[in-house]
Amino acid sequence: MNFPKVLILNQPFNNVSGGGITLSNLFKGWEKDHLAVVCLGTLFNDKTRIDICDQYYQLGEKEHIWKFPLSLMKRKYPSGPIRINKEKKNVQTIQKSPFRVKLLKEYITPALNWLGVADWASTIQLSSELKKWLDAYNPDVIYAQAQRREAIIFCTLVQRYLNKPMVFHMMDDWLEVLPEYGMLGGYWYKVVDQEFREMLGTCARHFSISEPMAEAYQKRYGYSFSTYHNPIELDFWSKSQRNTYEFGDSIQILYAGRMGLGIQSSLETMAKCLEELNKESSTPIELVLQVGQKPDWINKYSCVIHRGFVPYEELPNRFSEADILFLPYDFSPSANAFIKYSMPTKASEYMICGTPVLIFAPEDTALVAYAKAHEWAQVVTKNEVHTLSQGLLELINKKSLREAISKAAIRIAEERHDATKVRKRFRDELSKLVNQENQLKLS
Repeated sequence: MNFPKVLILNQPFNNVSGGGITLSNLFKGWEKDHLAVVCLGTLFNDKTRIDICDQYYQLGEKEHIWKFPLSLMKRKYPSGPIRINKEKKNVQTIQKSPFRVKLLKEYITPALNWLGVADWASTIQLSSELKKWLDAYNPDVIYAQAQRREAIIFCTLVQRYLNKPMVFHMMDDWLEVLPEYGMLGGYWYKVVDQEFREMLGTCARHFSISEPMAEAYQKRYGYSFSTYHNPIELDFWSKSQRNTYEFGDSIQILYAGRMGLGIQSSLETMAKCLEELNKESSTPIELVLQVGQKPDWINKYSCVIHRGFVPYEELPNRFSEADILFLPYDFSPSANAFIKYSMPTKASEYMICGTPVLIFAPEDTALVAYAKAHEWAQVVTKNEVHTLSQGLLELINKKSLREAISKAAIRIAEERHDATKVRKRFRDELSKLVNQENQLKLS
């Protein structure tokens, strides 16, 4: 089996972030010594995986340069290969001061964004140490993700230095949100858009996270994009697959994932919906939030339960035990621009477990288009308590609907998101790219 030697930029392997999970599932089973990652020190933590890859270079103070006066406040990460703690089986990271983290997260970073200077505040460069490390690793191909301006610039720098074929994988349409970032948002949008187009021009292949993104980006940037969404291990996710569509003494709706401000708003809309329905329903309905931090608003609603994160290995059981899986989006204009072409990492995980899925998202999102096209979820697209109640009641009152969408979800997950099939296509595409490069060198 042919495994090209891959250099991965800007995203470590993990089981907590969308980019990290997708990366882990795409490259699982790859030859370990044929994978290496370069990314900022801020992205490493105790969740960084070393079972798939253990060659990590941390971009630190020699590559990531903060301008004065931020250079006095920002943490200085050491540059170089990151050390592995063999006993704990994780990467060794710097202990962060809670006060410093709070100061940067709640005050300094928002202030920089409001002033419109966040993209000016630091620069990225290739240090002599990094160049030596890149030369020694000598990859066949570069795979890159990017969620900010510095990451885009870094992709271009590395590709031009190594002169190796690069593929770029877009997760969210974050560039479209830049005009709303502070007083200079419009200026930075033009700058970053030009840099993004320049980076795409250095790529030999372009990947998207959804088919609507591929279509929109082909029109916007003029390149063909292959779609790679998060693939799933069918055996792992279907091991406790739900096969009954009856309810017990209560109805449990589960949300598992991140808790951004917009997502919290949509979750609270569901809480309001359940408070009203529970006044008339003989079967109590509860919303379980399987999230990190308990939301401030949760105590206002007797129907909401906070569970907290569970180990990744337990997720198939938790998803299958629920009666309905809730997949909400943010309805604000800025958030809609960001997630319009995205595809939640958990979508394919929800689909395969056999529990009926309820989507609460704007009409023009890739998620809604995908669900409607293949009828694998109940979909509500108006941000109203009444409309959400109607959609939920239809799902609760119609067993045939729950069964139909659940079976459709399983079928689509098996056909389109089977990790075995997706990984082969992914590996073949990278291998073909490397073979073409080698043939060009020989000709």
